[in-house]
Amino acid sequence: MNSRAFDCFWTPLPDGVFVDVRLTPRGGHDAIKGMERRSDGRVVLKARVRAAPSDGAASAPAPAPKVSLDITVSTTPNAPSKHWTLQCEPAGGTHPNPAAACAVLLKAKNPFAPLPKGIMCPMIRVGTKTAIVKGTYFGKHIDTKLSPGGCQLAQWEKIGQIFN
Repeated sequence: MNSRAFDCFWTPLPDGVFVDVRLTPRGGHDAIKGMERRSDGRVVLKARVRAAPSDGAASAPAPAPKVSLDITVSTTPNAPSKHWTLQCEPAGGTHPNPAAACAVLLKAKNPFAPLPKGIMCPMIRVGTKTAIVKGTYFGKHIDTKLSPGGCQLAQWEKIGQIFN
């Protein structure tokens, strides 16, 4: 491939893109370091990685997070909702504090367990927030609406702080 034609490190192909990379293995940290024109005139993307690939094989993909949730929190019916994503193990997402939220979720015992049928629920409401939580929690599909009252009060007390 001739990346000089575009004075760039990439060249479009009919079925994709060719990227010319100069990779520095065992470079101390993972980083993209910019572009460089080589002595032969090629323009390459400079990158460094902490570890070298084994026998030319690509690194294994990162494992999927054990918790991957989409959270929408409403404070009152007329107020705008807040929306976050949250991943745990490893912690990440758009949640304001994913590490703390994951610590709460992972400490709680089965926080999204279905409520037993036929239970009596207290008619106590502690606040006006509601949280819609969808996604996966250790392989289980989650699609629930929580609020600080009624049958969900015990669940909210376990994990409600992640919705602040």
